[in-house]
Amino acid sequence: MVHARIAGIGSYVPEKILANADLEQMVDTNDEWIVQRTGIRERRIAAEHEFTSDLCVRAALDLMERYRIRLDDVDHIIACTNTPDYPFPSAASQIGSKLGIPAAGAVDVNATCAGFVHGIQLASALISSGMYRKILVFGSDTMSKITDYTDRSTCILFGDGAGVILLEAGGEQELLLAHSSHSDGTGGIHVYRSGLSGSMDGKELQGNGCIVQNGREVYRWAVTEVPKAMARLAAAAGLNLAEIDRFVPHSANLRIIESICEKSGFPLERTLYSLVRYGNTSAASIPLSLDLAVKENRLTEGQTVLLYGFGAGLVQAGALLRWSLPEARSEA
Repeated sequence: MVHARIAGIGSYVPEKILANADLEQMVDTNDEWIVQRTGIRERRIAAEHEFTSDLCVRAALDLMERYRIRLDDVDHIIACTNTPDYPFPSAASQIGSKLGIPAAGAVDVNATCAGFVHGIQLASALISSGMYRKILVFGSDTMSKITDYTDRSTCILFGDGAGVILLEAGGEQELLLAHSSHSDGTGGIHVYRSGLSGSMDGKELQGNGCIVQNGREVYRWAVTEVPKAMARLAAAAGLNLAEIDRFVPHSANLRIIESICEKSGFPLERTLYSLVRYGNTSAASIPLSLDLAVKENRLTEGQTVLLYGFGAGLVQAGALLRWSLPEARSEA
């Protein structure tokens, strides 16, 4: 049987920093209030003419430079995002064109903050089936472009960024030890982007094309559902949570992550997140967390790593894998 393996990782965040002190000048808030409730100190913001595909291309170039990998023979591209440059063509097709690999298959996956984990699941299955041999999986969002900066409950959370992992055939063992995905559309009303529809499940929607969120309900759902799913994933792989080396949840909010760790019994100090410097970057948050850990030598060969995304939909996706990554061949 063909197995997928991780051949490289890359990331990119825009140059502009939006610190908590900057938000104090925009809405009624302050640094202490934001840090206490979210753990976020700053986030990156895309330039006016910088879009999701642009961030993805920069992440791919970072991967190529660090691992000395060519990408012109990639045969499939998966872009996990809820903020593509256009409704169509797909972000994935734009990425392929900009990287000079337009012949590759290209598809966008919108599972919001769980998108990147869905993308890893999909790419692993496509390689194991023999359909493709070399797949780029991006997690990227430009959340600043759909954030209402007069709404202090949401504008303090979101930032922009991109991460990418290259999966290719040739692994010695199955990449995923266990995986899962779930959705509950009845909870969609708790976090959504307002658009063409005026109602959801009979409830009138509010908003102006930006994010609308009931933070309390999302928090309650996440801290109830994610710990149970973590235990199920570990059991499916014949492990218990104590045997898992790293937990990489969606970087929604530090209070959510702390509560998930407390309820599951998983140590916070073995949990990887990217929100302190980058905020909630939706589909980008997990690959950004992974790449930060790679650069800080917090991920080592053979470790068990549990990725878990959750967000609007309400959707969840988990992937338990055994970490293996070639050493970078140049400075990051």
